[in-house]
Amino acid sequence: MVAIELEYEGDLHCKAVHVPSGTWLTTDAPKDNQGRGESFSPTDLVATALGSCILSVMGIMARTLEIDIAGSTARVEKEMANAPIRMIQKLAVTVHVPHIVSEQNRTKLEKAAHACPVHKSLHPDMQKPIDFTWG
Repeated sequence: MVAIELEYEGDLHCKAVHVPSGTWLTTDAPKDNQGRGESFSPTDLVATALGSCILSVMGIMARTLEIDIAGSTARVEKEMANAPIRMIQKLAVTVHVPHIVSEQNRTKLEKAAHACPVHKSLHPDMQKPIDFTWG
């Protein structure tokens, strides 16, 4: 179990503390939903969680395969729906691995990405495609 403690600071700002490490971050509501957009919104953190989870599990697989994927990047584009309720409609992920990787290892890394716990935890109705570029 990992605990995250949160405090509402007012004016749609929250502070979150990762209890084990003491690391903290703040959130703000987005400009299109009454906030000032001064920090990550809660739904931005969902997008961030997906991208960092994908890179992390690919890193774990790369370690197992004894290959280096340091410098790999992910870009997550978040699309919101406003009707019938406000929710994340789509998280489109583009992963770039700047290294030469064999086809066999690419397949294993892509499979790991699609099995990331965040990807698997998101609602099945949410669109969450992952595109890869290599080299």
